[in-house]
Amino acid sequence: MKELVVISGKGGTGKTSVVAAFASLAKRAVLADCDVDAADLHLVLEPEVLQRHDFIGGKKARIDSDQCMSCGRCQAVCRFKASSMTGPGNDLVSKTYRIDPLACEGCGVCVGVCPVSAVALEPTTAGEWFVSHTRYGPMVHARLGVAADNSGKLVSTVRTAASDLAKQHGLGLVIVDGPPGIGCPVIASLTGASLAVVVTEPTLSGLHDLERVAELTRHFGIPTLVCVNKWDINPDLTERIERQSEAMGLKLAGRLRYDGAVTAAQILKQTVIEHSALGVSEDMTKFWATVSAALEVEKQ
Repeated sequence: MKELVVISGKGGTGKTSVVAAFASLAKRAVLADCDVDAADLHLVLEPEVLQRHDFIGGKKARIDSDQCMSCGRCQAVCRFKASSMTGPGNDLVSKTYRIDPLACEGCGVCVGVCPVSAVALEPTTAGEWFVSHTRYGPMVHARLGVAADNSGKLVSTVRTAASDLAKQHGLGLVIVDGPPGIGCPVIASLTGASLAVVVTEPTLSGLHDLERVAELTRHFGIPTLVCVNKWDINPDLTERIERQSEAMGLKLAGRLRYDGAVTAAQILKQTVIEHSALGVSEDMTKFWATVSAALEVEKQ
């Protein structure tokens, strides 16, 4: 089984539009939306949710007000200022301490200093992940809770579920819509991937972030292709990006022209391949052919 991860280094380059187009061209693949902080692949593919699962992102401290003796030790040691005397009670004698779950980082120091074992770390639900069906096959996607952390762990959960789903259905390819940037979620998306495709744009920020994400794929030894989206907006910078990519040892996979059909397709909840066979759809089809050939090489 091969795993193709589409990344961008920065947001707004058209990465998800590319993944949606690949879904319509690949025909038989499992899709995984690993941009768990701002998932949007579902807006085009309209998945029918078959399974829902809670995501346990970590643990938070909780004080049992019946046991709390209001000694204040938890407040004294909490570097995140999560503990305060705002629990049940109407006066200073009967009031107890409580933990603010938004401020708590789950370090457990308060658990260790409590003299009456009134504080405990408890698992917390930080989001949901889903197994769904789309018109192009199975899809695994997720939604991280507001202000929740451990997005890298959720990405790993989505990838593992997508891999298991591919084996279950006898499919040889998982296409991953990766998060932007180079942080923990991106690392979790890339580790162990068969091939990475970087979608960039002809802007200085696009070039800068391409260089950063290329360092990441090189570090993990992942074969990497580069595609410039909306290349005709700035042909000179496109050529500069392509020269820089070659200098970094990256393979060029193609160019995608600017085409209003992409926006029109999104409004209709379609991939650009579904919307029109001309324009950028022609570029996308050639792009997919290059990516497919690279995946075949990786099989050997």
